[in-house]
Amino acid sequence: MKKLILSTALATLMALPALAPAQAQEAKHGGNMIVTYKDDVATLDPAIGYDWQNWSMIKSVFDGLMDYEPGTTNLRPGLAESYEISEDGLTYTFKLRPGVKFHNGRELVADDVVYSINRVINPATQSPGQGFFSMIEGYDEAAEGKAETVSGVSAPDATTVVFKLSRPDATFLHIMALNFSFIVPKEAVEEAGADFGKKPVGTGAFKLTEWTLGQRLVFEKNEDYWVSGVPYLDSFTVEVGQEPVVALLRAQNGEVDIPGDGIPPAKFVEVMKDEAQASLVVEGGQLHTGYITMNVTQAPFDKVEVRRAVNMAINKDRIVQVINGRAVPASQPLPPSMPGYTEGYEGYKYDPEGAKKLLADAGYADGFDTELFVMNTDPNPRIAQAIQQDLKAIGINASIKSLAQANVIEAGGAGTAPMIWSGGMAWIADFPDPANFYGPILGCGGAVEGGWNWSKYCNADLDKLAADADSIVDPAKVDERMAKWSEIYMKVMEDAPWAPVFNEQRFTLKSARMGGDDALYVDPVSIPVNYDYVFIKE
Repeated sequence: MKKLILSTALATLMALPALAPAQAQEAKHGGNMIVTYKDDVATLDPAIGYDWQNWSMIKSVFDGLMDYEPGTTNLRPGLAESYEISEDGLTYTFKLRPGVKFHNGRELVADDVVYSINRVINPATQSPGQGFFSMIEGYDEAAEGKAETVSGVSAPDATTVVFKLSRPDATFLHIMALNFSFIVPKEAVEEAGADFGKKPVGTGAFKLTEWTLGQRLVFEKNEDYWVSGVPYLDSFTVEVGQEPVVALLRAQNGEVDIPGDGIPPAKFVEVMKDEAQASLVVEGGQLHTGYITMNVTQAPFDKVEVRRAVNMAINKDRIVQVINGRAVPASQPLPPSMPGYTEGYEGYKYDPEGAKKLLADAGYADGFDTELFVMNTDPNPRIAQAIQQDLKAIGINASIKSLAQANVIEAGGAGTAPMIWSGGMAWIADFPDPANFYGPILGCGGAVEGGWNWSKYCNADLDKLAADADSIVDPAKVDERMAKWSEIYMKVMEDAPWAPVFNEQRFTLKSARMGGDDALYVDPVSIPVNYDYVFIKE
């Protein structure tokens, strides 16, 4: 076994309060924060929850072997105080932190990790995260119900967990930081049964102490939390059933600390023009790209010149204005805050005349007719109309098919949609690694019936390059791996199966009494806020 990161001495340091981030202002303990949402929370079961609303609440109730430095995409150990990776990249050995306790008072042991991973992979659980674990040895048999457990996960002793993979995969540590990998106690799951999502028991910074359906959830500080000094809040209350406009008014009156649904689009300009309110808004990038897909298996989009012409026809700055400047123009599939993003690459410039020339070169000097599918909720139809105008200017007549989200997804998966504006369904990374933006939506594996690669783009050479990139598991070679991913996405842009349009920005409104670094309020892996590390200044 070759230890690639974390010496024992460093691991010991990582277990100390240094896990809490350095704050720009001195953190204070105590108080209750109030967060609002329009919709009730579906579940707090980490094996089941998979929406932006419950994602961060689950992160506060549970922990995984790995974690992220608050406000960043930088991996760090979580419940594991250290880990080793074999030289062939196929074996990961994690050492658990001693003394970590579940909310029920029982100490965490390695068998809990084995149980939790098997629970997610077990088809009876019906976890939407099952597929993330496909690199683990024995996954196929367990996922198909042919084996009760996955053979590649074991606990040699109470503090050691070993994962054996069927292929090297540099994203594995990110998977161990994903909510689906969070550790649960078997006895609590079995006792609650189907209600475990309403009666969660984890090792996290907060415990759920009240859930009144349709009204509120109350999370109280875990006094035995394994990170010293965290959390800072005594509690936070999530009030549900709050219309976003009402939540904003309550925030303006000092009754709410975080309107969880964000600033309503109709109120955005008003808020940002008011100096007092704007000073309470934190802006940051998120791991999101909005894009137009073009079905490369259908004429005329089977010609790269046509796809490049579409890229050059889109006035991205004007489209950003349609959504009141709540995004930045995109030049490539990856968002700027994602590792592997190619700095300095400007993409296809807005050039209608150049686009017309490319169409003529492709044999479409007179343009052509096509269809643009779009989700029928605001602002997506308005964005589609702007795209339609841009395409018309170069001779492409795109009729808009405005449909319910499920119908657009169905058409994209079936390959019957020539073009799709991804808004409302655009990709937000499951974890902050460039691989997550490729396989599902640009790789050959996603270009199948029902897949999310709606352009049906399949470049076998790039799939091989992607596999090569993800076989670089040595953290010391991360720059080499990111360079390979940059090369992959630059080649994607040459083939132009997409027209990347914009990367949405996060805008979080917080009350004047809330403290903590701004990055915690636009945390790339916690929406709308990193509950564990913010505090009340008063």
